[in-house]
Amino acid sequence: MSGNPGSTVRFVYRHGVSMLTVSVLICLLSGCQSTREAMIAEGYPAPFVDGFEAGCSSGRQAAGALSDFRKDVPRYLQQPLYAQGWDDGFRQCQAALESAIERELHDSDRRDREWRRHVDQAMAKALRSS
Repeated sequence: MSGNPGSTVRFVYRHGVSMLTVSVLICLLSGCQSTREAMIAEGYPAPFVDGFEAGCSSGRQAAGALSDFRKDVPRYLQQPLYAQGWDDGFRQCQAALESAIERELHDSDRRDREWRRHVDQAMAKALRSS
């Protein structure tokens, strides 16, 4: 995934804006400390982090990545923190991957248009020369 590191990433939930998303995505993309370690360091409880990791994997899978769909349904139904973490992880990671795919498609379309314009200009120049 390539992206503009200077861009601001925001995800809005029913509980407000999560700035953790920025640090988690940066860690995922840059290979620094694990998502789990980052979230624990931010003070998130272990059940939330477990749910977030499972939901994130599932969200990437839903967006088309070769990830596993993971959801501990009994735990999801019995532990509100796990359920909230799973829901947040699913939405954030699905949205992030879909956004990255959309950017790549947009960049690919732009490159195709530039190539087509170059070919058209070269053809016009060749025809004027003859």
